Parts: sequence; structure tokens; C-alpha cells
Amino acid sequence: MKLLRLRYLGSGAVGLLFACGIGAQADRDIRMPAVSGQFYPSDQKRLRQAIAQFLQDAVTARIEKPVALVVPHAGYIYSGQVAADGYRQVRDLQPDVVVILGTNHADPGFRDISVWARGSYRTPLGDAPIDETLAAMLLAANTDCRFERGVHLREHSVEVQVPFVQTVFPRARIVPVVIGAPDPAMCSRFGATLAKVLKERRALIVASSDLSHYPAYGDANQADRETLEAVTALDVRAFDSRLQTLMGRGVRGLDTCACGAGPIMAAMAAAKGLGAVRGIVVSYANSGDVLVGDRSRVVGYGAVVMAAGGEGPPGVFKDGAPTAPVPEALAASDKRTLLAFARKTLQSYLATETLPLARNFPPRLQALQGAFVTLKKHGSLRGCIGHMAADTALGQVVGAMAMEAAFNDLRFSPLAAADLRDVEIEISVLTPFKPITSAAEIKLGRDGVILHKGDKSAVFLPQVATENGWDLPEMMENLCLKAGLPAGGWKQGARLFIFQTEVFSESEFR
Repeated sequence: MKLLRLRYLGSGAVGLLFACGIGAQADRDIRMPAVSGQFYPSDQKRLRQAIAQFLQDAVTARIEKPVALVVPHAGYIYSGQVAADGYRQVRDLQPDVVVILGTNHADPGFRDISVWARGSYRTPLGDAPIDETLAAMLLAANTDCRFERGVHLREHSVEVQVPFVQTVFPRARIVPVVIGAPDPAMCSRFGATLAKVLKERRALIVASSDLSHYPAYGDANQADRETLEAVTALDVRAFDSRLQTLMGRGVRGLDTCACGAGPIMAAMAAAKGLGAVRGIVVSYANSGDVLVGDRSRVVGYGAVVMAAGGEGPPGVFKDGAPTAPVPEALAASDKRTLLAFARKTLQSYLATETLPLARNFPPRLQALQGAFVTLKKHGSLRGCIGHMAADTALGQVVGAMAMEAAFNDLRFSPLAAADLRDVEIEISVLTPFKPITSAAEIKLGRDGVILHKGDKSAVFLPQVATENGWDLPEMMENLCLKAGLPAGGWKQGARLFIFQTEVFSESEFR
């Protein structure tokens, strides 16, 4: 699928973090934001709205006695919804302190554990105060720990959790921790220390970790399923062994199975010490599930709660691929759902610079079908882009093509927030393509047409010819023009395909 390249970063893109001007901070006890405006919105209003929307769309809370949480740390446009799924499960806990365990992306030479000991972490939502007493206890109780200030300054894995903590637990203090290396023995020692100092506290532990890095979509699903299953056992050694086994399979593109393995292992050890008996997988997605994602090279995201009781939501992982295209027409409710999702997608991006996750669609909208999204402003075309191949679930295609039509149709400037209220959304869902031997087989108004000749191609939807008042030769000549072919290029040596569409727009349901 042709996809946008927007400003938010996955967790592997740390090279761009060095342009953030962190040295401008006036108070050395305040850790200034390093990735605000890159991994999450820098505007306070947009950030609040983004997190509020993610929490509203999050998986319903069902887990009893939560102790610790594993959530991802990529850019919010990719992993924010999965992170919110996790935070929604612990929202009623209202801890006094949240210990945030981050991993070490920025200082490869640091192998120990750094605890930010004083002051605060700053985000666009304000300053999150440090629980200095608890930080001092950790530093005194564990010889692996020290306050290595520089390790924190460019580390995004802690920072991206802080706005969620500030929103969900506004009265809580935090203890930011960066674990330098995923050493099982060190992480177990630190987990035991953490459990000891938290025994009499109302606390939550947050382990910040993404999952597989850079395999193809299907390989990521398999690797991440096994990694998350290993997390649920709360066994540090078994988890580390599973990661080694997965990496030993030589999966193409797989650089790591969990870039926060150290935080996960420390959280496991601490959670067991605090009475947790199981880990429960709350949600999963990878960057290929995101409307601006690329399925050839993905990063995985999972939310897991380590709990002392209760069962979690079932069916996080789906068996098999989405269904093949189905012959029946879309129901009116399906059309409304697609139109609403297309509009929500544009509203979310324009208001918060984030996107909804394409999930929880009814079965009909999980069929593999192509679609075009057309935007019209006061009846005039404002953007139209489609995905032709039947290789992606229809709901996701519609969301992705809404973004493409709004921001990547080179005939128009990118859509502005002020324009959206005047825009009508139209969706054209495609039937499978049928090859034809002659243009004479085309029925104007019924058939869309695809033309291929050499390395050039073009497509018209069924309504294009009738909207322009073209007869068949005029349509074919314009199709050649669109493809960059000379006049008459469709008459010899061209391959032609036809398809039909179900076309519907917002005006039909007002």
C-alpha cells in the first residue's frame, strides 16, 4: 500500500533526537523534554486531546490487582493507542508513585542502572515531580544503581511515558530509571530491590518496551506473540531464553525481539516480589497496522499487565489473515462505519497529530478489498487516492486512503483543519479486477478501467466518464493522457482491466 511519511518516529529512529537543543535547560534538576514534537505533540492542547482520545478508544479495563505494566514507547502516531490500552487497565489504581523503567538507546557504553534522583521531568503538560525519597532508597539499596544524569537526557523510552502518567495519575510522583543493559542477573537484583522499597507504597511499575524491530508484518506477528507469551509467565530466565531462541531463528530483518528487555525483566522480578501471579496481554499491534505504516518492515507494540488476580480480555491475537473479499454488498451500517472512520482519521490527525488504530471493525469490513477515498469541497474535487490491490482489510484501506487523499494528492495543497468542515467524504469500494480483450467490453458508468502499457498505467473510477460527459473513445484518450501515453496508445499493446464499485458518501446519511 502506498503510504505517507509523517513526522512521528518509531523507536529505532534515535539518530534524529540530537537536534533537540537539550542543553538550554536552566535548572540541572529538571530533565527537559528531548522528543516533544517528534514522538508526541509539543503543543499542550494537542497532547492532552491526543491522550484523551487514545484513552477513550482504549480496551475496557478488566484486570484486578494490577502491579506492573508493559507498554510501548514509539511515536504516539504508531504506538499511542496500545500504550493507552495498558494505562486504561490501571486507571483506578491511583498510585502515589510510578516507577518508569526505560531502556538505553542513547549511551551504548552505559551498562548499569541510572535513577534520576531529584527535581522533575518536564513535558508540555508541566513538570512531573520526582519521588526523591524513593529514588534515594533505590540508590542506597542497590550497588548497580547510580544517578548518571547524561544517560537520561536523550532517552525517549522514559519520556514518552510521562505525559500518560501525568494524565492518568495527576497526583503521582515518578521515579525515572534507565536500565543500561538487558542482563538477567542485574535486572533480577534490581527487581528484588524495587519490590522491597515499594512494599508499603501504593505504586505502579511501568516497563517501557517495544517488541520486534524491522521484520515483515507476518514475521512480527509470530515473534511478538511468542515474546508476549513469555512475558506472561513472569519468569526472568525463561523470558531471556525465549528471546535468545527467537533471535537464533534468523528471521529476516529481525534486529531485536524487545528493545526494552531489561525493563521487562526488572518489572517481572519486582512484580512477583509484590504478589503478581500472572501477566495478561491486553492488546497488540505493529506499525503495519497503523494507517501510515509499511508492512514490509515493522516494529511491534504490546500492552501487558502483571497482576495479582483476575483474568484479562481474550482474543488479543487473531488466528490467520483477514478474510478474502466477500461477494455481498455493504450494509448501510458498514458504509456509515467506514465514512465515520475516514472522518475520525482526518479529525484526529489535524487536531492531535496522531491517528486512530484501525481495529474492532465488523467482519465484513475486515475483508481484503481495495478502495478509493474522494474528498470534495463545495462539490469540487479536493483529493482522491486509492489502493487497488485486495491485500489489506477494507477498514484499514479506507483510513489510509483518507490520509493520502487529504495530504498526498499532489494536485492539491495538504488539507487544513479549517477546510475539513466543508469537505464531503466519498468512498468507492472495488470489486476484483477482470481482464478484458477490447475496450468495447467497457460499459460507461458501470465499469472502472485500468490501463497498463509498458511501465505506464492509469485508472479511472466508473463515475469519472459520466461526471465528465465523455463517450468511450474520449474516456480512453484521457486515460492515456493520465498514464503519460500518446494519443491512441490504448488501441494496441495495452492491457485493460475492468472493475465495479460501491460508491457512497456522507450526504446519503445526513
